[in-house]
Amino acid sequence: MKRVTLGRALIITAIVITVIAFLKNWHPGMVLEFFRAGHPFDRFALALFVLVFFPPLVERMGLPSILGLMLGGVLLGPHVLGIGGSSGDVGVFFSEVGRVFLMFLIGLEINLKDFRKQAVASSVFGLATFAVPMAAGVAVGLAFGYGTNASILIGSLLASHTLLALPVLEKFGLLNSRFALATIGATIFTDIASLLVLAVCLSVHLSGVFSPAHLAMLVFGLAVYCVLVLGAIPWIGRAYLSKHHNDEAAQFSFVMLAIVVAAIGAKLIQLEDIVGAFLCGIAVNRVLAHGQARGKLEFLGKTFFVPIFFLLVGAGLDLKMFAKSLSTQLPFVLAIVAALIVGKLVAAVVAQLTAHYTWNEGLGMWSLSLPQLAATLAAALTAFQTQNAAGERLIDETVMSAVIVLMVVTATLGPILTQRFAQRIARHR
Repeated sequence: MKRVTLGRALIITAIVITVIAFLKNWHPGMVLEFFRAGHPFDRFALALFVLVFFPPLVERMGLPSILGLMLGGVLLGPHVLGIGGSSGDVGVFFSEVGRVFLMFLIGLEINLKDFRKQAVASSVFGLATFAVPMAAGVAVGLAFGYGTNASILIGSLLASHTLLALPVLEKFGLLNSRFALATIGATIFTDIASLLVLAVCLSVHLSGVFSPAHLAMLVFGLAVYCVLVLGAIPWIGRAYLSKHHNDEAAQFSFVMLAIVVAAIGAKLIQLEDIVGAFLCGIAVNRVLAHGQARGKLEFLGKTFFVPIFFLLVGAGLDLKMFAKSLSTQLPFVLAIVAALIVGKLVAAVVAQLTAHYTWNEGLGMWSLSLPQLAATLAAALTAFQTQNAAGERLIDETVMSAVIVLMVVTATLGPILTQRFAQRIARHR
């Protein structure tokens, strides 16, 4: 008992001495000056503080954790506290690695077996939930003065979705129901199709030329690359991993190599690296369905590379520009949100009538397909950072602001509606 008391006394004494020493040298702005003038390691410590405490703080408000990371990046970035300064080569590297890792993890969650279980229903809903919101997005872009290529890109940002509310279905025992499997399967179609549209729009923006022949070559290249990645990686992976089935380090290194090669290979055939990373995730899922190596790989991505990516995205946001875009272009932002909500609803009704789901199941498909998060942000950021020879971006700050608002609205609305419809479905089973 005395040892415990003595130990606590020593700790309290040390804290008091530290506080006194700090207050003795304290002056307004001292902390900011320390981090601004400090070494990169000092700023990295502050970034880790944000990574640990901001996501759960935002989740308590019912918002996704990535918005907390982006908020932390905004505060540390050059437009607010100025602690992070310019990202430089190191920041660019981590941003690219995080973006690639993000799309790899999204692909890793996709199981082609889910698509086969409800192939017809998945195809119908996938086509509808891709085409209808995209058409609505294109119409909004054209109505507000954007060019054809930029409007098509805006439409593609609304075409995919993030299955944010799947845990809700799991809680109600609906994860293996027909409408849930069809929605999961449709995700494969929408993600691949959206990335293809992104690749075409980027190519047209950089070259300034669109031709059916060029589009055909791009589609053909993507098809060949899909077969190559989805076939070669599992084939080589099984042969390699069979010889190293007890060596987690070897398995981890192989997957890391596969991610990098797939991403770089996509760029070599004029596709985006995130397309290759996404396909690599699907392929690796066929080889490492389970296991500690996969768990550690996901752990590294979800706890470090991807959070750092969102943090750097936030650091690059200019709050003044964001507020200006919302105030001056609020009709455009509202039109984008409405186009997504209505477009996804129409697509769900089409799927419901075609596959003879109940109305609650159809509405459940709608609510599941509402959230626009990681994939949408990664694609939008890629388009925003792409400049042609004239220095023109494919999309501007207004579209990026609309995407962020869209993320907040749909990430909040989607799970709430899914909870309501899942309760109704479970009650009538």
